Amino acid sequence: MKHTKRCPKCGSTDLICFVNNGFPNDSKIGIMTGVTIFSAVRVNRYICCDCTYTEEWVDQSSIDTLKQSKKGRPINE
Repeated sequence: MKHTKRCPKCGSTDLICFVNNGFPNDSKIGIMTGVTIFSAVRVNRYICCDCTYTEEWVDQSSIDTLKQSKKGRPINE
């Protein structure tokens, strides 16, 4: 949805995005990579207004932080 501007489930173009701009005061915190909210990685949420399908995206610049976090683990383990 982020790139195609179309819902992959129903094909709708009636989409909204909630951009996480300002944590920790933002109510849409994101992914916690440590103990405090200051360790959170921002997550932007894309929602289809027709079928309610949702996607979450993080910035590519946050991938190293996510990989180094002890809270996540690779799927192939």
